[in-house]
Amino acid sequence: MTVAQSVLYLDGVTVSFDGFKALNQLSLVIDPGEMRAIIGPNGAGKTTMMDVVTGKTRPDQGRVLFDGAADLTKLDEAAIAQLGIGRKFQKPTVFESQTIEDNLLLALNVDHSVKGTLFWRGSRDESERIDRVLETIRLTDARNRLAGSLSHGQKQWLEIGMLLIQDPELLMLDEPVAGMSVSERAKTAELLKEIIKDRSVIVIEHDMKFVESIAHRVTVLHQGKVLAEGDMQSVQANPKVKEVYLGH
Repeated sequence: MTVAQSVLYLDGVTVSFDGFKALNQLSLVIDPGEMRAIIGPNGAGKTTMMDVVTGKTRPDQGRVLFDGAADLTKLDEAAIAQLGIGRKFQKPTVFESQTIEDNLLLALNVDHSVKGTLFWRGSRDESERIDRVLETIRLTDARNRLAGSLSHGQKQWLEIGMLLIQDPELLMLDEPVAGMSVSERAKTAELLKEIIKDRSVIVIEHDMKFVESIAHRVTVLHQGKVLAEGDMQSVQANPKVKEVYLGH
């Protein structure tokens, strides 16, 4: 896989906070249509890596290329989102007093004023897009319910839907199954496998069973750099990974 063919290419990325290297010469390549899990102990650099990709943090050095061309280190957060990179934080942030359908509508690139939303009569294309996303996130029957009435897991799905409606090429999810029930985790795994048909997904997660059920490749970060990379079996068998992360 060359740089030009990759969706995301990090090369020698270093980020320091008060002398502490949160990322230390980190290099990483994500392929089109890939589901990559990123794991590692707390403080390994997982969130900082996402912050760099989404423009929240500027690296001290290194390159971050999207689609082999756009240098993300030179763009702000809004420009990066517009390029096609969506990020979901750990805690769901949905508009609780709005319906599920209205949450998706607010996430669409339409007139976001209250009047614009209240009197929106979407094009057929936009209406179909909302229907498709509702189906993907398994909330079609709940479209008119208030988002505040959803379970924790359903709120996570709705937030994923709010990103999907913007049709990102790369979706970055921070601990998407934290706090979910066993059945919600299984449904989330199915949902992500569906999403991957049209885009690349990076998942930061501590739940190893979940990672095993979804990831094409697993990258283990430790002290701001890649400690190991490969399929789940080879990563779990790696003595260094056992020592610093898996604890056995």
